[in-house]
Amino acid sequence: MTVFGRIRQGLARTTKQLVSRLDEVLGAPGTAARRSRPVDLQTADALEEVLLSADVGVAATGLIVDAVRAQAGRDADLRALVKAEILSVLAGAERPVALGGPPHVVLVVGVNGTGKTTTVGKLAALARAEGRQPLICAADTFRAAAVEQLEIWARRAGVDLVRAQAGGDPAAVVFDALASAKARGRDLVIVDTAGRLHTRVNLMGELEKIRRVAARETPGAPHEVLLVLDATVGQNGLVQAREFLQAAGVTGIVLAKLDGTAKGGIAVAIAHDLGLPIRYVGVGEAIDDLVPFSPRDYVDALFEEKW
Repeated sequence: MTVFGRIRQGLARTTKQLVSRLDEVLGAPGTAARRSRPVDLQTADALEEVLLSADVGVAATGLIVDAVRAQAGRDADLRALVKAEILSVLAGAERPVALGGPPHVVLVVGVNGTGKTTTVGKLAALARAEGRQPLICAADTFRAAAVEQLEIWARRAGVDLVRAQAGGDPAAVVFDALASAKARGRDLVIVDTAGRLHTRVNLMGELEKIRRVAARETPGAPHEVLLVLDATVGQNGLVQAREFLQAAGVTGIVLAKLDGTAKGGIAVAIAHDLGLPIRYVGVGEAIDDLVPFSPRDYVDALFEEKW
């Protein structure tokens, strides 16, 4: 299945709810109402309600609706206008990945329960499928179950895993993993960190120590800091993200469990409010159910049509 097909599959719940309501406001695809027609303020108000219900967020919704209101009294293709505005928000947050290494170091952070450890395994599998030679670092030394879970994912992905004894120093594990990657010729190290609340100062300090060790051993590391957010928690995830952005230097988002929510518009809120690119989305529970995020594919899938 193509990336577009996978994203469309992941957005199925959101699309099912969103499209029917958009059809009421903007007109169904294939009808005369879809083409240019006069824009009125009542339509703009109804559109605002629809977008907020999909968790697009207050600020991003305001931007989109303002663009529609600006066309009041004129003929406009509202569906095309809304799509273009959403795509503009998403594309505006895109930025290239900072290349570095070898090895290229990716730090994966987030709170407990977001699907962080699962995402690490899926990232390794995706990298291997792309011809990379990844190594997983189990830097969550506080929860034995996390390491056991990660070992299972590493076996599924067919990649090496570096771990330490329970209760060990996470930064020391990162040091060992980077040394091992260099010795084995691995070009990518994916570091799974302990799930933590952004309010736990000591755990946030631990993340900073991991970053310092990585930078000392590999110039420019970590080259990417990915924050895993659970799409099903909606706007609450933005609160977590703002704190991690400050404490951990987050450079990108992995939006997990996209297939489990009807509020997939949260991707727009993330891009607008945080200015962070969404790197990957989780669209299922299988090891290959993590796909690179494409703003255009997302918008096409959201509106259940191709441009």
